[in-house]
Amino acid sequence: MPSNEAKKGTPPVVSDSGYEVQPVYRQESRTGDLEDPGTYPYTRGIYPTMYRGRRWTMRQYAGFGTAEESNERYRLLLERGQTGLSVAFDLPTQLGLDSDDDRAIGEVGRVGVPISTLDDMRRLFDGIDQAAVTTSMTINAPASMLLLLYQIVAEERGVDPKLLGGTIQNDILKEYAARGTYIFPPRPSMRLVVDTFAWCSEQLPNWNSISVSGYHMREAGASAAQEIGFTLANGRAYVRAALEAGMDIDDFAPRISFFFASHSNLLEEVAKFRAARRMWARMMREEFGAKDPKSWMLRFHTQTGGVTLTAQQPLNNVVRTSLQALSAVLGGTQSLHTNGYDEALALPTEESATLALRTQQIVSLESGAADTADPLAGSYYVEAMTDELESKAREWIEGVDDLGGAVSAIEAGYVQNAIAENAYRRELAVDAGEIKVVGVNAFVDEHDPAVEILSIDQHKVDRQIERVKTYKAAQDRAKVDDALVRLRETAAGETNLLPVIKSAFEAGATLGQAGNALRDVFGEYRARS
Repeated sequence: MPSNEAKKGTPPVVSDSGYEVQPVYRQESRTGDLEDPGTYPYTRGIYPTMYRGRRWTMRQYAGFGTAEESNERYRLLLERGQTGLSVAFDLPTQLGLDSDDDRAIGEVGRVGVPISTLDDMRRLFDGIDQAAVTTSMTINAPASMLLLLYQIVAEERGVDPKLLGGTIQNDILKEYAARGTYIFPPRPSMRLVVDTFAWCSEQLPNWNSISVSGYHMREAGASAAQEIGFTLANGRAYVRAALEAGMDIDDFAPRISFFFASHSNLLEEVAKFRAARRMWARMMREEFGAKDPKSWMLRFHTQTGGVTLTAQQPLNNVVRTSLQALSAVLGGTQSLHTNGYDEALALPTEESATLALRTQQIVSLESGAADTADPLAGSYYVEAMTDELESKAREWIEGVDDLGGAVSAIEAGYVQNAIAENAYRRELAVDAGEIKVVGVNAFVDEHDPAVEILSIDQHKVDRQIERVKTYKAAQDRAKVDDALVRLRETAAGETNLLPVIKSAFEAGATLGQAGNALRDVFGEYRARS
């Protein structure tokens, strides 16, 4: 019997043994069987045939040294088959500091690319068609500012902002909980997030205005259940803040995306993704009353687990990353980054970054995992674990709710302490040998093979710092100062900040100057000890 695809003229997918793989499998005779993929509450995936219709976006996270060096890496990855860009920013940029700031010494270009000026952003995307490629930017406290710099560069090149596609992380709550690259206190930071929602709704309708991130909480030691629970609790807080600001849920919810980690317990990770999708769909439709099905869909990016990589026997990390990539695909991710095997030692080299991309391509083209939607559906183990993870995640959400929501729970230290306790318990288990890590406490070799690691050219970093100084020296100071005064005045009020920030950049202000203007009004956040 030919499949429906064959009847429609679409070439069927046939295995080596001649078995025709169906787009979706279901147990027709079971009462109360799982819903099909592409139907509420999307346990089995948000699209009817998932990767049969379109593969996930292969989006390798990259950025280091200078804008020129990072641009070169982006071009290389695009040439080798990457289908989306993902920008890593250095620590000063993440903290809203210019490269020439005294607080940036020793950190410029180390863990990402430094972007202080409009010229830096121009160089970063030199020769790259912003209308033709989607760009993800892992940036939080100054997310609105980096988005505006990106938009200005596109507009200078004649690109309609409505054509720009991509994502800014813009998830400030998890910074207080796990990562630490915050600038302002939580409540003014939430204002910036909501202002960005409104800006994107009007100016950049194809842009994902937030990527609510469980990844960094998982990297800090959260369990899979905590990752779901705390991430969805944060997502709920952003929805409530936007609603309180007068926005309609179906105007902004379809552009909310998520970002999860994928660790090495393959089937638990698959169950985690399925549970998260179902929980978000029910929250959006039943709790918030969203009417647009796109508002119910949890669309997510996945990154393989950086914290799972080991400096010992680093080539073993290729295997870990492969398992983690497979779990993300079996769990229905919309885009994926695979880590380089050398990332426990340094930023990835060209060789390791290429191998990480090839890992995705092999999973896509050779594993068969993409041939049918939700291939593990109906597994007794996976279905039971999906239910169990949902139940445990709900317990963590209830704990957040008991304290008045995500912002209050973070201010009280509840989320941070829960993650830290889980990380501590796991570390004790590794030290005791109860959890085995190959190369660390099992099958240890005295002599690890040497691998080449990436080094940052300090001369190029020094040139970046001098460029920022030169940029500032050439500013029209009166024009810039006037724009920064308007920014402070707007920050002291309640109107949307993004138009005024954009005007400041167009007047020639730097990232650090705009950030400092907001610091003058909002102050800086200091974590509780």
